[in-house]
Amino acid sequence: MTAKKRTLLQGLRNIIHFNWPFYVTAIIGLIVGMWFATWLGGRWIMLAAFVALLGLVTIFTSLLVSWYVYDGSDLYTLNWLGDLGTPETIVNINAGFDETSGLLALRLPNARLRVLDFYDPKRHTEPSIRRARKAYPPYPGTEEITTDELPLADNSVDLIFLIFAAHEIRDPEERARFFSLLRKALKPGGKIILAEHLRDPANYLAYSVGALHFLSDADWQRTFAAAAFNIVARENINPFVVKFTLVKDAVTP
Repeated sequence: MTAKKRTLLQGLRNIIHFNWPFYVTAIIGLIVGMWFATWLGGRWIMLAAFVALLGLVTIFTSLLVSWYVYDGSDLYTLNWLGDLGTPETIVNINAGFDETSGLLALRLPNARLRVLDFYDPKRHTEPSIRRARKAYPPYPGTEEITTDELPLADNSVDLIFLIFAAHEIRDPEERARFFSLLRKALKPGGKIILAEHLRDPANYLAYSVGALHFLSDADWQRTFAAAAFNIVARENINPFVVKFTLVKDAVTP
């Protein structure tokens, strides 16, 4: 199995495609606001012009950062994964949109790869995911799962990947239970590699209120602690994306 080569501006085009109602609504809102301010006249025109300019700058900035993260950086080379050793069994978990399983299969050709999709439209209600699922078919052999039950034997997996997926589990208790199940599936010394945007100053500057969809570092740390992960390493992939590496302690039951 080979990974499909990424096309020009694929990441940016996906962002616009999956979130187009937001951009259309924002632009229509700016146009209507300017028209209404012109009708009112006076200082309202200057205020509306300022708001419109701020809105356009915010939209442009978010798209520019999205281009950098998903097209301009080396995110999809997976070089940020570092030395993964020689795992026998790896699992890639997504939330209905998978751009990395083919890349992982190339990166670790001797490992057995299982791909799991936990997307549940009743629990994970982000409209952009539904659009992504229509645009991109699942990786061959993908297994549909729930966050309450995993088709993985205890102590059977060397590496689990969650790349821009786990934040879709919005409920903290559901997220903690899910990570507890993942921990049980790991072999002693096994790892979870998690890549996510954070709800932090850099992403607020980039995405404005859109950063509210991400989780904070404190949210993630609470999840890891609740799932009994005692060894957690954090590394920035780029200014807007962080990698967490969780290790199943061979001593802790």
